[in-house]
Amino acid sequence: MSQTSSNYSELVRFLVQPFLDSPESLRLDCEVSPRTSRVLIRLAIEGEDKGRVFGRGGRNIQAIRTVVQALAQAAGQVVHLEVFGGMSGQPAGHDDRREGSRNGGNDNRPPRSQPSRRPRR
Repeated sequence: MSQTSSNYSELVRFLVQPFLDSPESLRLDCEVSPRTSRVLIRLAIEGEDKGRVFGRGGRNIQAIRTVVQALAQAAGQVVHLEVFGGMSGQPAGHDDRREGSRNGGNDNRPPRSQPSRRPRR
């Protein structure tokens, strides 16, 4: 593992661990492509800890992404942080933000339709 990769890993671990009840369940993988200056960070979180890492409306994970992106930008790199939940192996990071903005941050209900308006007379 390169020095850059370990810096990202340590930073993400430092930012995520305070949200976890069981920090030992955190799985972290970081790949740095020196040719393209891209960094891919994969984070796997078990159970209810995932909800705490995301936070209300995704605020916590967005703040973590912002800090990591600032470090990457200072190093002249582009970073992408993916969050996986439990054993399902389903990515939950980048797609949840789009869903959250569409339905008010609550991923348990379908998107609201626009209320119908009566025509003016």
